[in-house]
Amino acid sequence: MTDPLLAAVAGGVRLIELGQPFFTGMPCSPNHPGFRMTLVRRHGDMERPDGGSAANEIIVTGGHVGTHIDALSHVSHDGELHGGVSAADAQRGGVFTRHGAENLPGLLRRGVLLDVAAVHEVATLPPGYGVTAEDLGLAAKRAGTEPGEGEVALIRTGWARNFGDATTYLGKETGVPGATPSAARWLAERGVAATGADTTAFEQIPEGAGHAVLPVHRILLVESGIFILEHLDLEALAEAGLHEFVFVLAPLRIKGGTGSPIRPLAAVTA
Repeated sequence: MTDPLLAAVAGGVRLIELGQPFFTGMPCSPNHPGFRMTLVRRHGDMERPDGGSAANEIIVTGGHVGTHIDALSHVSHDGELHGGVSAADAQRGGVFTRHGAENLPGLLRRGVLLDVAAVHEVATLPPGYGVTAEDLGLAAKRAGTEPGEGEVALIRTGWARNFGDATTYLGKETGVPGATPSAARWLAERGVAATGADTTAFEQIPEGAGHAVLPVHRILLVESGIFILEHLDLEALAEAGLHEFVFVLAPLRIKGGTGSPIRPLAAVTA
């Protein structure tokens, strides 16, 4: 008997990129070390007797730079990680012995696009706009479906359009649109496994406030055990008019880490 999943793949699957490319100088939160890559060996630096040559690079990056996923060790509140785990105890020795990034799950789940920018009939939400539970409800109504338990909810603000302009994208002075606590609780009530957005912090960054407080991270990571994806690019998905899809993700197993770079994909019938 042919496995239904194999049969579906054999029938033709289209993969849509949901992440940004990684490159030196790309936008990066001021809280994290930026991404750097350079060649350490170039073709011709060393040539083998048969004429062959190889090139390779060195990559330096923080775990929360570019398109990535937050592990449950990333945020604590009142000294505790998700499930009441002592953050101080868990981080002894320079790596996390609880909730480390090696425990991040691979995801092959139903994904739902909540296109809040489209709800407001704009290409990009205004700087500093707070996405509310009402916004998510309206986006779900527009999509004709909403995320359920164990699924993945992706929030489109349109902010990915600014990724090529680091100053605008990071919005230090102007703010960045994102989820408010009411939106986080809306997601938690539905029991999603993970949620993500097309901004640097997922949650609302008010004008001039920077990353002073991040209540949505507390609600999702600490209180609810919901993983957060940041720096997504949801433009191709929105342009294709796709609101539900198979979400595919395989984080790096970084032992004791607090996050991982990722390459998320939406799989749809070709």
